[in-house]
Amino acid sequence: MSTCKVKRTYGSKKSFLSRPHSLQLPSSPGSDDLAPSPKRKRPFQEQSNFFTRTDQPPLKKTKIVKENVTSEKNRSKQRKQIQLHFCIDQTVLRACSRCGLSYTKGAPDDEILHRTHCSRIEKGMEWGREEEREVIKTGVIEFARAIRLKDGRRGRIVYFQADANGKIGQKLTSLLETINLSLSSPALTQGILRDSKAYLFLVPSPTSPAREKIVGCVIAQRIETAMAIATPAECEQRDTPFKDGAVPLVAVDSSTGLFCHPKALSTPMGVSRLFVPSAQRRQGIAYHLLSAAAETFIHGCPLDPKKGQVAFTQPTSDGTAIMMKWGGGGVRIYEE
Repeated sequence: MSTCKVKRTYGSKKSFLSRPHSLQLPSSPGSDDLAPSPKRKRPFQEQSNFFTRTDQPPLKKTKIVKENVTSEKNRSKQRKQIQLHFCIDQTVLRACSRCGLSYTKGAPDDEILHRTHCSRIEKGMEWGREEEREVIKTGVIEFARAIRLKDGRRGRIVYFQADANGKIGQKLTSLLETINLSLSSPALTQGILRDSKAYLFLVPSPTSPAREKIVGCVIAQRIETAMAIATPAECEQRDTPFKDGAVPLVAVDSSTGLFCHPKALSTPMGVSRLFVPSAQRRQGIAYHLLSAAAETFIHGCPLDPKKGQVAFTQPTSDGTAIMMKWGGGGVRIYEE
């Protein structure tokens, strides 16, 4: 039986790990030694420090910062809570003593509207160079100047068509918005403005000598008929039984005792708007404006309110007092 000799081509693990002392490389190899020295690996701590940059924060930390910024933005977008308290013994309806506007306290829209309106009333609207440039184009007529008021001031009255355009038309539109809000009246239609004239009382502005302040306004309208105001004696007898053919009175304002006869009478002019700011009242401004309107509304034909040629449309308590004093009891009432 023949045996085959196996030749070993590898070394044992023990011999690979532990070399003999004679086979170890010298400390300073010679020039004929071409075998490269084995490459030493860096420690794990050094490798991790090499790939890690110290000038940037870790990704996880950056993510946390983004989350914090996002949460702060969401927190800032949250609406503020509003507490609503109900007071049964107190009303939330307020009436401003400066502008006379009634508004709901606590309602944001009402309070913003009141602040804007009150600022307009207190500061007033001005007539300046922009309006003076369009006087001829718009057909503005000066009725009188140097009109003396009770406090010593002097002013003038101008009038023009109420459907005017341009700067003067824009000024009148803003003024009518303020007046309608103060009087709780509806806006005048374009048809009414077409048949109306606007009368403004202007006094010098205390802030600028080149500007004037609007302290009063009257809108005079062309009408056909109006109702005569009942006398106090007729108002007292309105509750008594009517005779045959008698017609009951029409109540215009029961709180002030204003009643009218229902019969329609021919009347050429009606006053649809009369407004003087509360700070400018008791100076005779309304009296001068009404007199100017009655004298110039129909060209060449002055009107006499005491003869029933002028009418008012559902006046307020203050308007009723002016109407009675200026018209001497002859002014009529018409429906707008």
